[in-house]
Amino acid sequence: MGKKFGFSWSWKRASGLSGARGSIARHTGIPTTRGGIERKIGRLIIDFLVRLFR
Repeated sequence: MGKKFGFSWSWKRASGLSGARGSIARHTGIPTTRGGIERKIGRLIIDFLVRLFR
């Protein structure tokens, strides 16, 4: 791969795609990354189970 020397270029950042995804995630409260979605679903399931067995 080689060294980047502190500079990298991303077509997603340049096109505004990353910013749009972040904006959507902030407005809806739903993350757009796979890990974020999995964390949110896991938290919802645990919260439901805690309330169910209280």
